[in-house]
Amino acid sequence: MKNTSKIVLGSKEIDRALTRMAHEIIERNKGIENLALIGIRTGGVPLSERVQQRIAAIEGTMVLTGILDITLYRDDWSTLSQHPIVRKTDISFPIDNKNIILVDDVLYTGRTIRAALDALIDLGRPQKIQLAVLVDRGRRELPIKPDFVGLSLQTSADEHVNVFLNEIAGRDEVVLEEKGQKSA
Repeated sequence: MKNTSKIVLGSKEIDRALTRMAHEIIERNKGIENLALIGIRTGGVPLSERVQQRIAAIEGTMVLTGILDITLYRDDWSTLSQHPIVRKTDISFPIDNKNIILVDDVLYTGRTIRAALDALIDLGRPQKIQLAVLVDRGRRELPIKPDFVGLSLQTSADEHVNVFLNEIAGRDEVVLEEKGQKSA
């Protein structure tokens, strides 16, 4: 079977996209006052930390960050495994009245974000929730729209987007591939 994988973002492109997104977040929120970044496990966590570093480099101040596990909020969790792996949500600050930026690696159907919104609302009442994603691949099933996007990529139903991050996979790449193909 012919390999039809294509690298759509390399390390430098990911860095540039995250830097641009950090500037857009600061600009749209008129600074960083009352702002917090929350990464959705798994890929959203290192991305939120990278955006935090870029914002700190621009503004001279670290914004709050947290980690959100949405496993039990997913509408498909019972089909994923008989024993889903539930990891810790780690948000060490109250989210009430904060401007929250939810961060994830890929936006596809919108179901992950819906689950994240449910999980966040169970923790408090933010003033505003915005969404930042590295890749928006289209094909939504729910009316979810990102506020900050690294790359918009129109995909077909038989394509898959894999995000590989140094912190997890030892390399920074976004790969578009035909379903059934596996990246090494």
